[in-house]
Amino acid sequence: MNLTADLYLNLIRGGAANLSQNRHTINDLNVFPIPDGDTGDNMYMTIEAGTRASGTKLADMAASVSQGMLLGARGNSGVILSRIFAGMAKAFEGLKEADANAFNAAMRSGVDAAYHAVSQPVEGTILTVLREGVAAADGSSSIEEYFDLMIAAMDLSLQHTPDLLDVLKKAGVVDSGGAGLICIWEGMRDALHGKSPILADENTGTSQASQPVDFSAFTEDSVLEFGYCTEFLLRLQRCKVVLDSFDETVIKDWLSQKGDSLVFFRDGSIVKVHVHTKDPGEVLSKCREWGEFLTIKVENMTLQHHENHMDERFKLSRKGLGIVTVAAGKGLTNLFGEMGADEVIEGGQTMNPPVESFLEAFDKTSADVILVFPNNSNILLTARQAADLYKDSDVRVIPTKTLGEGYFALANLNPEAPVDEMVQTLTEAAASVTTGLVSQAIRDTDAGRKGDYLGFSGKEILCGSSSRLRTAFDLAERLDAPSHDIVLILSGADAPADEAETLRQQLEKACPLSECILLQGDQPIYDYIICLC
Repeated sequence: MNLTADLYLNLIRGGAANLSQNRHTINDLNVFPIPDGDTGDNMYMTIEAGTRASGTKLADMAASVSQGMLLGARGNSGVILSRIFAGMAKAFEGLKEADANAFNAAMRSGVDAAYHAVSQPVEGTILTVLREGVAAADGSSSIEEYFDLMIAAMDLSLQHTPDLLDVLKKAGVVDSGGAGLICIWEGMRDALHGKSPILADENTGTSQASQPVDFSAFTEDSVLEFGYCTEFLLRLQRCKVVLDSFDETVIKDWLSQKGDSLVFFRDGSIVKVHVHTKDPGEVLSKCREWGEFLTIKVENMTLQHHENHMDERFKLSRKGLGIVTVAAGKGLTNLFGEMGADEVIEGGQTMNPPVESFLEAFDKTSADVILVFPNNSNILLTARQAADLYKDSDVRVIPTKTLGEGYFALANLNPEAPVDEMVQTLTEAAASVTTGLVSQAIRDTDAGRKGDYLGFSGKEILCGSSSRLRTAFDLAERLDAPSHDIVLILSGADAPADEAETLRQQLEKACPLSECILLQGDQPIYDYIICLC
């Protein structure tokens, strides 16, 4: 079977239809470079823009498809997708139809175009899935055989993407762009075998409404962390550049200094740009030196997210070891995540999580062995009950009764050790920690009046005063901080940053042989947690 213009357009429509059915699943996979969750939508809008192409010859149809995708391309994966079909269109130039050999050549050209569009190609992404699929199918004697071999190889490649990108492995998913590519090629194969594609606009029952943007994700107190996803089509202007001799790399080089995740290419007088930047205004202003905009899209990436309804097909197989901890406060939650925790359950003093929260965390962690750090004496029994109820993993509870014990225990984790040895080492590490807490009194006591600050360890009040800083320092002295190797200070949500730094400096002077570390825990109730090891 040769590839004609009409058949080629039908393949594109088949790919778009199948991706439309799976776009929300693809959205839920997106974890790179941030969890923005719009890959499925971006890829769909890109390929759908090519479904309205026309042409009597394959070359004309392919060029029209490519032009449509160029104008409709959105997002990193969408732009890469458009370049695949641009590369194919280039290989089809001058052809009325294509045999298996010409199709082989077109696919190789698609790989080259996709890689050249990305400023710094990253393996473990859609690029890898495409390249390995094409390599496996290269030399096929028929187009039908090509699709079968390519899809099988892409499936295998997709499952290995987490081996190339740690962020995928940690999230327990495969690459979203690669998964979307497979959906497209499966839809194209269905169309090749005569299945009539139904696009979303032909049957509104097959499409789902876009999820509304949750503007509460970026409040008046938020700090811009991820920047803006900035995309545009720039038409180079003869009044600004010498079009025939203009070297567009001058734009690419400048953009590479102003952001990341850059995807850039030129098609005639049109330059397509996708970049993540914290200053889209500067980017747009600078690019007007070379031309004028045809389209512009700027989105705050903090607001790009979706509920997780992940298809089992794209989940990774279970990992060997998982970590679940309990903590309250943004700083502590981030801290435990950076230390390797797969799930951090919100909880602590006055906020004891139920058994159900642990069971849900175990499910999300999906590991053969799960280590649990409850980090509070009131939560320890709940964690143990959840461990007894959960049958899908070997759940071991490390009896950490304070956040300090949890921190130092997790710092001693050796994931290569046998499980029983690991649990024993972590338990011993937790037992070696002394934890002191500073909190405000809610009634009069022998140590101070209501509203004063109390320093205590376990259930024993050791000191108190009207000064938070003084109480924290006195507590460290009562716990014999100078005799310990490490003095860790976790500052609470109500502790001023300058005061916390003053405390660290005072303890550093009082404990000359100790390493004094200050971390912003943001925990409620406890203004300071002082951990000694």
